[in-house]
Amino acid sequence: MWTESMTNEYPPRRLLVQITLVAALAYAVARLGGALILRPQLVSPLWLGNVFLVSVLLLVRRRIWPLLLPAGLAGFILYDLQAGVPIHSIVWLILSNVVEVLTAAFCLRNSFHGVPRLNSVKALVKYSFYAVFLAPLLGAFFGALSTRSIYWASWKVAFFSEALGFLTLMPAILGWAREIPLRFKTTGISTSITAIAFLSIWGAVHGRGPFTEPSLVIDVLSLQLFLFFTAAPFTVLAVLVEEGKDTERALRQRDSELNEAQRLAQTGSWQWDPHSDVVTWSAELYRLAGYDPQLPPPPFKDHERFFATESWDRLKQSVERALRTGVPYELDLEAIRADGTRIWVTTRGEAVLDASGHPICLRGTTQDITDRKRSEEALLTMSGCLITAQEEERTRIARELHDDLSQRMVLLQIGLEQYKQGVPALSSQSQQQLDNLAEMTSELSSHQLHPAMLETVGLVTSLNSFCKEFATQHKLQVQFVHNDIPRQIPKDVTLCLFRIVQEALRNIAKHSGAGEAKIELSSYADEIDLCISDSGRGFNVESAKRATGLGLVSHTRAASWRTSFH
Repeated sequence: MWTESMTNEYPPRRLLVQITLVAALAYAVARLGGALILRPQLVSPLWLGNVFLVSVLLLVRRRIWPLLLPAGLAGFILYDLQAGVPIHSIVWLILSNVVEVLTAAFCLRNSFHGVPRLNSVKALVKYSFYAVFLAPLLGAFFGALSTRSIYWASWKVAFFSEALGFLTLMPAILGWAREIPLRFKTTGISTSITAIAFLSIWGAVHGRGPFTEPSLVIDVLSLQLFLFFTAAPFTVLAVLVEEGKDTERALRQRDSELNEAQRLAQTGSWQWDPHSDVVTWSAELYRLAGYDPQLPPPPFKDHERFFATESWDRLKQSVERALRTGVPYELDLEAIRADGTRIWVTTRGEAVLDASGHPICLRGTTQDITDRKRSEEALLTMSGCLITAQEEERTRIARELHDDLSQRMVLLQIGLEQYKQGVPALSSQSQQQLDNLAEMTSELSSHQLHPAMLETVGLVTSLNSFCKEFATQHKLQVQFVHNDIPRQIPKDVTLCLFRIVQEALRNIAKHSGAGEAKIELSSYADEIDLCISDSGRGFNVESAKRATGLGLVSHTRAASWRTSFH
């Protein structure tokens, strides 16, 4: 049903012009085909009408096919009537045209989802099956009935007449509608083959060329086979050339998109052949390194100038291990650009192995993480400032309250003991309550808002004293082990280690259900290792990773900031 939207898209005047133009061109194409009829047998080696109609239908919307198809068929009928073709022959020819045109148009439109483009072998195979084989095959069964000669001989001529047109002329028509100028593609090849076909048939019509023999039908079929097998190889060659160009364009497009993605992510890719020591960089890696992209990347052994000494040593060890074991690596390294600017990068590498397990090359990516490192440093600095402010506030409050509060707590504890001794007739419940109050008083009196002893006796003595005191209060066996701890440790590191032990033991007493705990403090060169363990129930690591909240992350950041004094 013709709707209002269709009327807006195809105004009546415009639609009438299209219908008239298709009918006129169909008539002209039919006359051109008539000029190629071989006499006296009155057969055409190349029929162009159906090729023209299928091309028109593929280039327009499907909703106006019911209008344009009858217009084209009307042009054919008009020519046949003028040429004196018998009515029964016209009927069979029109039926052949309808079957062939609709088969080719529907199959090609649905298979290619639009206008066919012969830019790959797969596309050529689909096009050849539907247009060059199936549609002419069906149409020839009806077209052969239009003549009174031998049916199968007429069927062969009718089939190749249509197949030759779809193979040569139709790709040219569709190509003309898409692109100008013509190049060495299917459009150019089809145009050239079409010209050759016309010249060959025109020569045969006028008694010139190798196909003017007494046996008339065989000569027509020989001419068709010559043209068909001349056009087919060149068409395949053109499709292969176009497919290669499309593949090349796709690869260039993919490289362009990859380069753009690497630029946005500030990530460059690289590859190194350990046998030839040849290194390749992506464009983004050139930019990250500040290296001239016109120069080849230096060999791997010369990459030392792009990294700080410690980073270069770690990178070499990781590369050697990756080549030896095949284990990938990922490192945060301090890099040096060509202009001397220092940046931080994350480099990832993996070995590519052959079938026998030997490394072929090493490949990976390098990402600029300078901004992330600066953010982390700022966060650690802020965390350190917060901890420092907290400790200073604890110190101030401790100094103000220590003497007075401790004395009052001691007096309260003594008073509770005296009261307990002076009232022997207390019930067991009351005595338990008094014991609880005395224990709480003892904890409060011994609790230090700021461990002042750290500044006077040092970390080892303070921790040893705290562990003994904590073990007594909580009925927990605490073993403290230390090894070669230097006397002079930065104040903030000392305080951080003490607080970690303090908090860890409290958590053990509250949550682990352990009967014993162990504190190990060791020194190695300019580093201090602290290990805290207990015999409690533990926790599920995976569950802890999935849990929300800061948890160990905040403690780890604080510890990292405090203990990185080396």
